[in-house]
Amino acid sequence: MTSTPLVPAEWAPHRAMWLGFPSHGELWQEDLEPAQDEVAALARAMAGPGDERVRLMVCGDEAEAAARARLDGVANIEIVRGLFGDIWLRDTGPIFREDGRAAGFRFNGWGGKYTLEGDDQVAAQIAAASGAPLAQNDFILEGGAIDHDGYGTVLTTRQCLLNPNRNPGWTQEAAEAALAASLGARKVLWLGDGLRNDHTDGHVDNLARFVAPGVVACPVAWGKADPNAALYDETARLLSSMTDARGAKIQVMRVPSPGWIDGESSAQPAPASHMNFIVCNAAVIVPLYEDDKAGAFAVDAVQSLFPERKAIGLSSNAVLTGGGSFHCITQQEPC
Repeated sequence: MTSTPLVPAEWAPHRAMWLGFPSHGELWQEDLEPAQDEVAALARAMAGPGDERVRLMVCGDEAEAAARARLDGVANIEIVRGLFGDIWLRDTGPIFREDGRAAGFRFNGWGGKYTLEGDDQVAAQIAAASGAPLAQNDFILEGGAIDHDGYGTVLTTRQCLLNPNRNPGWTQEAAEAALAASLGARKVLWLGDGLRNDHTDGHVDNLARFVAPGVVACPVAWGKADPNAALYDETARLLSSMTDARGAKIQVMRVPSPGWIDGESSAQPAPASHMNFIVCNAAVIVPLYEDDKAGAFAVDAVQSLFPERKAIGLSSNAVLTGGGSFHCITQQEPC
């Protein structure tokens, strides 16, 4: 058993929640202002009913002005200047452990797809702003590729974690040893592929999430055209055969998928998922999408999984054009 301190579960109390603010017009183009509006709405929900201290990370004068125009005067929101390529702080930022250290990792733009100036410096910036010592690890890992139960069980996908575009030559055993040494992983639960057209190569936070010790939520298909229907059922089947680090059998809960959501064209689905929710101190905020007929049902399902928090559905249409959603652009800083 490893002696490395564990990563707290996302539902453990937070000292703050980091949130990336869309800052680069050349990346977001016509979606920049709609994405800024959606992120501002998310910040308000996290700071209000979510009971979070929101640390909104902006890059550049124009982005800071846009954030202040939307959020100045809103309680519990702090605007923090930083340098980053884009807003996906779940993947570029550090992962905080229960010992107060921030674990940092190498970042290569999701396997070399999107290499942007500043992204490899985000972990150090957030650690410094948080006053947390940075424990730097010499391998590539994105926070959205793994999920934690607070007891040392880590959930991931082979498609991402063993992809040769991250750590060439990694075996399952090598990955498990690296997660044990850096994040206190005592058992790794391996799923297969992630969502279709997910440029992250199958991040688990779009597919399956711990919602309580021994309990994992994953989608159930919505509509005949759901592009991931078979994947969702296979994921549920695999999870139901697993046990966690404590030896407890995994209980599987299903949350309605958004079904087919158009991607860059109507011929390709976007990697839209209700599983990309963010757990706040007093709320759980669920992303909703255009033509998302299952959205209200998904919010109700998430509410049943977190009865002591308020489930809130918010639009994530513009943020999704960048490839991710609410969980992807946040990172919790535990107490």
